[in-house]
Amino acid sequence: MTQNFSKHGLRIGKNLLILTFFLLIKSVALIEKLRITMITYRKAEKKDLKQLAELFNAYRMFYQKKSDIEGALNFLSERIENSDSEIFVCESSKVLIGFVQLYPLFSSTRMKKYWLLNDLFVHQACRGKGISVGLIDKAKILVKQTNACGMMLETKKTNLIGNSLYLKTGFNLNEGSNFYEWEL
Repeated sequence: MTQNFSKHGLRIGKNLLILTFFLLIKSVALIEKLRITMITYRKAEKKDLKQLAELFNAYRMFYQKKSDIEGALNFLSERIENSDSEIFVCESSKVLIGFVQLYPLFSSTRMKKYWLLNDLFVHQACRGKGISVGLIDKAKILVKQTNACGMMLETKKTNLIGNSLYLKTGFNLNEGSNFYEWEL
C-alpha cells in the first residue's frame, strides 16, 4: 500500500510540477504584456539625469567610445539646462529604457527650422518591442509642433537594424547628397 501511495504521490507531484511550470510561463507572458502596456513616452527632465546618463553612456559604448558616466551626466545636464536639445525618454515602471535626442538646425533654402535626430537608443533588454518607433513618433510630433520642415539623421551603412527602422518609420534615404566632415 505504501508503494502504491508513493507512485500515486509521484504522479501527483509530476502533475503539480507541470501545472506550476505552465502557470509560470503564463505569468511571465502576462507580465511581459503588462510591461509593454505600462510604457510611457515623455520629455526628459532634470530628475532623469542619472538614469539618462547611464543610457547615454551605453549608447556611446555601442559606438565604441570609452565609458564615461560623469562626462555623460555633465553633457546631458548642459543640454537640458541650456535647452540646446530636445530629449524624449521611454519609461517603464519608473525605469528609463530608451531615449531620443534632437538638435535644432535651420534650412536656409526652406527658411524653416530643421531637426537633427542625433541620438536614438533603447536598452538591449527592451529591444524588439517597438520602443524605437515610439521614440521616433515623439520626434515627429516635435517637428510638427515647432512648424519645422522635417528632420534628418545619419547612421552607418552597417547599422542594418537602424537603416531598416528608419525606412519603416517614413524616412527616405537621400542618395542624391554627399556627407562631408571636417574634424579637429
